[in-house]
Amino acid sequence: MFGASSALLVEARLGLEPWGVLHQGLAERTGLSIGVVSIIVGAIVLLLWIPLRQRPGLGTVSNVFIVGLAMDATLAVVPDVHAYAVRIPLMVVAIALNGVATGLYIAARFGPGPRDGLMTGLHRRTGRSIRLMRTAVEVVVVVTGFLLGGTIGAGTIAYALAIGPLAQFFLRVLAVPGPRTDSAVVARAPARGAILRR
Repeated sequence: MFGASSALLVEARLGLEPWGVLHQGLAERTGLSIGVVSIIVGAIVLLLWIPLRQRPGLGTVSNVFIVGLAMDATLAVVPDVHAYAVRIPLMVVAIALNGVATGLYIAARFGPGPRDGLMTGLHRRTGRSIRLMRTAVEVVVVVTGFLLGGTIGAGTIAYALAIGPLAQFFLRVLAVPGPRTDSAVVARAPARGAILRR
């Protein structure tokens, strides 16, 4: 879903999500497909986890490869669209699908994606808020991607405004309860609340 939603944003040509802007810019410069660039960038970001002492999970490693492959596969089968009457709904569907994917991905609890882990790792190492780290990283990513030729537009703004509320909503809907315990000594907070509080 992540890969497909990112590919649909590319097809809509109305602006990409922050990392998509970087991937597209690098793809323009290198001649590689945007999916292959996504895999390479994901692997490099994962290497940055080492000094940050972050531990990847199954979801983390899978993210590096599967998202890029899904992007290229989607771009290969979705036809080019030109009319705004198609491109705008395509953008809306892509952002909504990304929100569903985010909710599913976090709810599965198999480890954060490489890019999210970079932000949480920087938060732990610097003591700065996750909000500040995320904003700083994504501003650098967007500006770099734009300078390399990536697309910024209405889709970029719509994604930035919508992805937080969408992810929050779908995480509430899709969150899996933690294991039950009958112990009277240890009180457990609900898994849903613990995830959302982060």
